[in-house]
Amino acid sequence: MSLLQLVRHSPIGSLSNFRNVNFHKSFSKRLHVSSYNKASNDPNFENVNSSTTSKEKTVDFGFQTVLASEKAEKVHQVFENVASKYDLMNDVMSVGIHRIWKDYFVKKMFPLPPGTSIIDVAGGTGDIAFRMLQSIERQDKQFDVSGTQKNSSILISDINQAMLDVGKERASKMNLQSDMLSWLCADAQQLPLVDNSFDLYTIAFGIRNVTEISKALDEAYRVLRPGGRFLCLEFSHVKNPLLKQVYDTYSFQIIPPLGEVFAGDWKSYQYLVESIRKFHTQDRFKEMIEEAGFRSVKYENLSFGVVTIHSGYKI
Repeated sequence: MSLLQLVRHSPIGSLSNFRNVNFHKSFSKRLHVSSYNKASNDPNFENVNSSTTSKEKTVDFGFQTVLASEKAEKVHQVFENVASKYDLMNDVMSVGIHRIWKDYFVKKMFPLPPGTSIIDVAGGTGDIAFRMLQSIERQDKQFDVSGTQKNSSILISDINQAMLDVGKERASKMNLQSDMLSWLCADAQQLPLVDNSFDLYTIAFGIRNVTEISKALDEAYRVLRPGGRFLCLEFSHVKNPLLKQVYDTYSFQIIPPLGEVFAGDWKSYQYLVESIRKFHTQDRFKEMIEEAGFRSVKYENLSFGVVTIHSGYKI
């Protein structure tokens, strides 16, 4: 089976092996409270603080409704909590499939011309940037790129310093102390960068956590040069009813307990699966990218729509 077939049709994981009776009893009460069906069908399910009389804009934080000014701090706390276990939990939750998604995402970017300037937003742990760096080095060797040509560069940006610290530690362990890499702690909605700075903007599994997604898209458009490319890898929506039921069950009944067992953190992983369900559909997100000014926008579903790659160009 080809890599593309594996990525497009890979299963999320079997539920049949999740039968440990003692584990089930231990978490049964919490599972009942956090049930997806109960939360999504109850019109009264909302943040207890949402009764505020403030006229400030409200946004989704998972299944809660919070003030826009509160979401950034709440999301920041989530990733402070998960940073140290981020790689482990990605493997556990996706049964390792996230690695295939990311490999395929990076493959879509190549070949890149020498001297390509890249910004990887919400990329603190380096998962995407390190793959790009290694692919650039392989490409340069393959085409015998002269040392006189300008090197490509990758700026890794993240709003959470804890995630960046994890990435820097990983880079050191992987001997990736390259002059091609740089790091920036910044908000995707307000990047401290000049206009028309980059040839490629990437963001993987991060844009759904931004308070105002349209602002992040506007910033992506602003910092890209004319002809620059926008690429986003994000969880999306499974349309097949049967697969959706299996996926929802896995997400809400299994992932939070896994977070508790492996990371000692139920709530953060409860938020993460809720945030996926509240994120825009593939078509609506495509429209938002177009509204930001991008052209030739398209998307590709992977694993039946569990994740989607959106791309567009600044013309």
